[in-house]
Amino acid sequence: MSRPRVVVVGSANMDLVAMTPVLPAAGQTVLGNDFVMVPGGKGANQAIAATRAGASGVFLGAIGSDSFGVTLKARIAASGVDTGQLRVVYGASGVAVVTVDANGENTVVVAPGANAAFVGLTEPELSAVRRADVLVTQLEIPLETVLEAATAARAAGTRVVLNAAPARELPAELLDLVDLLVVNEHEAQAVSGAGREDPGALLDAVPRAVLTLGADGAWYGDRDGTTAHIPGFPVDAVDTTGAGDAFTGALAVAWGEGRDLVDAVHWACAAGAACARHVGTSGSLPRRDEIDALFATATARPGH
Repeated sequence: MSRPRVVVVGSANMDLVAMTPVLPAAGQTVLGNDFVMVPGGKGANQAIAATRAGASGVFLGAIGSDSFGVTLKARIAASGVDTGQLRVVYGASGVAVVTVDANGENTVVVAPGANAAFVGLTEPELSAVRRADVLVTQLEIPLETVLEAATAARAAGTRVVLNAAPARELPAELLDLVDLLVVNEHEAQAVSGAGREDPGALLDAVPRAVLTLGADGAWYGDRDGTTAHIPGFPVDAVDTTGAGDAFTGALAVAWGEGRDLVDAVHWACAAGAACARHVGTSGSLPRRDEIDALFATATARPGH
């Protein structure tokens, strides 16, 4: 099987991650256990995740002219992602300040830096989108760039996967270009006004949707009448920070390979669970053999 070409248009951040017994309340100082600094950003993470899961991955985004930018590009490229068109803009790179508690739950604050300057896609960037099997994008870059990439993809017959994170209301002109929407419960509320209690409401906006449910797996539905709850994979979660990005990257690969989408979502759940077993974001994104090994432990697969 040839490797699907997955192009990710999105953000790159340096993640500053503090481990702590409990997440601090407003105004509270908590003594942490450990600190790591790792490349992240939903765009970069999903490009790495897709590449490790088996794609020929391309990342389109922007980094700053600071030392964080140098490290970001080197680490993304070292994961096998094509960074040949990664922009460098004068100033600071994006930064994410992440706090992770003893249960693996987290809070994240993002300062966009160079990501905010990622506007006006060039012809080579648009060409990369048009040649892709799947375009993956998110909402940590300007909405106009997301819309421009999705428009180019639709015109070329490239499938569009939108991970609508962070949560925000979306214009109808963008939703009309989305082939597959991936959201968690907070993001689903922003898109459709409903979450776990009525995931089918997402199909009023897009033809196919996935609602991720953490350890409970995911819900998938489409306008052809298919709906399914896909079970999760029980693991000892250490850090859930990158699990959603692992899920989205793996899902794009599985769909690009031609898998049935219910089966693709189940495989993506294995990717998210595998990621949660490790601390950090980009460094914990699982490789294909790790995803396959966990997927093989499923006692039953939806629709089988």
